[in-house]
Amino acid sequence: MYAEERQQHIVDRARREGRVDVAELSAELAVTGETIRRDLSVLERHGLLRRVHGGAIPVERLGFEPALAARDTLLTAEKDRIAKAALAEVPEEGSIILDAGTTTARLAEILPVDRQLTVLTNALPTALSLATRANINVLFVGGRVRGRTLACVDPWAMEALAQSYVDIAFVATNGLSVQRGLTTPDQAEAAVKKAMIAAARRTVLLADHTKVTTDHLSRFGQLSDIDTFITDTGLDERTAAEIESHGPRVIRA
Repeated sequence: MYAEERQQHIVDRARREGRVDVAELSAELAVTGETIRRDLSVLERHGLLRRVHGGAIPVERLGFEPALAARDTLLTAEKDRIAKAALAEVPEEGSIILDAGTTTARLAEILPVDRQLTVLTNALPTALSLATRANINVLFVGGRVRGRTLACVDPWAMEALAQSYVDIAFVATNGLSVQRGLTTPDQAEAAVKKAMIAAARRTVLLADHTKVTTDHLSRFGQLSDIDTFITDTGLDERTAAEIESHGPRVIRA
């Protein structure tokens, strides 16, 4: 097992069980305790786990939200596949919303040059990257910029979305479960995401498999609010079918 695969296994188990133990992981994965401790240090630097005596706990348990730069270095291949699959949902012409997030940002990077699009976004990096594109009209959803995610939130953002109606909203989430729906750590971002869903004819959720079965503080939607959920093949078929039974079509890229 490669280090990245081992570290992903550790994160998945921590999120599923609430914590991981160095000795148990060492025996399960047939590596030394020192190797596991190095893995935990790497994952802590990426903002995914917090070291505790004898092991680690997922940051979600602390109400902690990893910074954008840290999240952008994780599961890059999966996020690229999700973004490419999402291209099939982009209209030939028309208007779309691009939510703030590392996977939605990848979709922004590969938007075709031959489609005339109006793009509403509250993500400062996305607005800047698309602003010079001749075929794209960027409408920046302004407001207070959250330093951790570089997303605009609060009344200005809400007002702009309340006055808008687009063909498709591409939204991101920190957590997704059948029981709790769509969740994110920050209440202000949750309110903006909810407004994005309300401002779109159709909603496409872009999220890698590690977001599934993870719940956060603020709920912004139910699975039935989503038309299509695009994820990666790390999501097993049984869970995908369960999600589909609650509304959205699931695409495993």
